[in-house]
Amino acid sequence: MMFIQSDDTAFAKAFETLLQRGKMDIANVTKIVTGIIEEIQKEGDAALQRHISKFDAWSPQSGSELCIEQKSMKEAYDKLDAKLRDALHLAYDRIYDYHEKQKPQSWITTENNGTILGQKVTPVDRAGLYIPGGKAAYPSSLLMNVIPAKVAGVEEIVVCTPTPGNEPNELLLAACHLCGVEKAYKVGGASAIAAMAYGTQTIPKVDVITGPGNIFVATAKKLVFGEVNIDMIAGPSEIGILADRSANARNIAVDLLSQAEHDEMASSILITPDATFAQEVHKEIEQWLQKLPREEIARKSIEERGAIIITKDMEEAVSLMNEIAPEHLEVATSNPFELLPYIKHAGAIFLGHNTPEAIGDYIAGPNHTLPTGGTAKFYSPLGVEHFMKKSSIISFSHKAIEQIGSECALIAHTEGLFAHEASVKTRLTSKEV
Repeated sequence: MMFIQSDDTAFAKAFETLLQRGKMDIANVTKIVTGIIEEIQKEGDAALQRHISKFDAWSPQSGSELCIEQKSMKEAYDKLDAKLRDALHLAYDRIYDYHEKQKPQSWITTENNGTILGQKVTPVDRAGLYIPGGKAAYPSSLLMNVIPAKVAGVEEIVVCTPTPGNEPNELLLAACHLCGVEKAYKVGGASAIAAMAYGTQTIPKVDVITGPGNIFVATAKKLVFGEVNIDMIAGPSEIGILADRSANARNIAVDLLSQAEHDEMASSILITPDATFAQEVHKEIEQWLQKLPREEIARKSIEERGAIIITKDMEEAVSLMNEIAPEHLEVATSNPFELLPYIKHAGAIFLGHNTPEAIGDYIAGPNHTLPTGGTAKFYSPLGVEHFMKKSSIISFSHKAIEQIGSECALIAHTEGLFAHEASVKTRLTSKEV
């Protein structure tokens, strides 16, 4: 893995490489994804069936075969180990409670002249949730996407997930039952995004699409944005850690690997002002790698996209991490809350030695669908507002329009919009049009 000090002559070039870590070669897959989307638009279920045969190693003969029955969800739930069922319920409750606090409220204000202004917040009618199911299935992602949609009040939730070999993941099915999912389909990749964006004979068109996926999913979401809303364009998973001498090197090493084991393209970055601590972490990483069942994936990620940076002080460490704007940021220092005011960009911030990133993936409560590749500088975590929209409320009394109508008409006149000007003046007393 990259091991470098901030005052090295090669640092600027190496750091620029880290800043480019989230760049996906969307240009090279756009033509393929565009073709998939066009086929779904023209042929609907027939194209879906063909794509599944090609990519997921099974051949549905009709649209009805794409549906996941609620009976199978219930059966999977009933088969759960009792402790695992309790853990999922605990996660559900904590995630629900957290997101309930996010729900925006409608509001109304009045002015003395009779003006009424406000904002009406309403949920979208139908939300489409993409849940990955390729290299691994992630029931936790289902909870993180369904729950904020439910809190928002979305009436119809549509779930799409790939099922290679027509074998749905049992734990994912159980999570669907726990979350009350009524419409779920065995469709993945760009095909699923296109189906939810435009609708087919079986899968209904949605208003917003959320959820993580590979480069084909990310590209499809980018291309259908505007036809539907989306949460974000997410890339490979990543973690950044700010640590000082008070941190435990063994813990930090495994925290870095917690992202590396996701994907070969994942990024794990430690920034610390303590060179000795950095070396200790580096040694621990190798020891941990040898114990991981997903060692091959984690090792490639660490060797090709991992980094340990040694800085002159913690102030510089924080500054560099703000430039990186990681998806997950652990602050493993003696006084982590003292650094919080200076952290500007991160998808989720984990403070203190007892707060590993993994606790946020499953059970803490905040959403684990987060901006990656530096997009935390302008994107937010998935939340209730992604499933809601706002309408402005405006009501003027005659007295109110008399007070400020002339100024409004003047601005319209200046812009050369006669009908705009006239629509105000016709409501004013003694004003010629």
